[in-house]
Amino acid sequence: MKTLLLPTFLQRVIMSGKRTFEIAFVGLKPGIHEYVYDITDKFFAGYDQQDFTNCIANIKLQLEKNTGFMRLHFEIGGSLNLNCDRCGNNLPMQLFEDFNIMVKLVDNPEEMNTTEEDPDVYYIGKMESHLNVAEWIFEFINLSIPMQRMCSEEEMGGPHCNQEVLQKLRDMKPSVEVKKETGNMWKGLEQFKDLPS
Repeated sequence: MKTLLLPTFLQRVIMSGKRTFEIAFVGLKPGIHEYVYDITDKFFAGYDQQDFTNCIANIKLQLEKNTGFMRLHFEIGGSLNLNCDRCGNNLPMQLFEDFNIMVKLVDNPEEMNTTEEDPDVYYIGKMESHLNVAEWIFEFINLSIPMQRMCSEEEMGGPHCNQEVLQKLRDMKPSVEVKKETGNMWKGLEQFKDLPS
């Protein structure tokens, strides 16, 4: 693991192995400690295939160590490419999100984790000495991606758009409007349904 100690106690971690994401919290003094992780596509190699590429994410982790618990604050930034839901082209997307986790040290972590209803609270054993943050980084990057993956209406038709697909979508629009008009043509007949025969 390559770490660089900066004047502000900020540690930049370059991916170099499985232990990169393990924080030896036992040796840390109470207070705030900061880490920065640079994440690329290589990070996701151990997971199922992702629906994005060219991930260049910067994770800032602020760990506040207290007696019996730790507060973790993750700031997710960077960019990645994914397929646009509208035209199917490659769309660059900015990542900008933050997440909080409370880690509590207890005697029975397995039992506590199965009964805990708050997803932002996690339990580890009192005898643990390391905290692995890789799974949280993976989850938080994925949660930073919006559900609807397309450029805004103002950006539509720009350099990232598939013009051919957009034109086909525009060509299909009038047929939808014609259907609406056809459906409205029977609207006035409702007034005659209760007339005696």
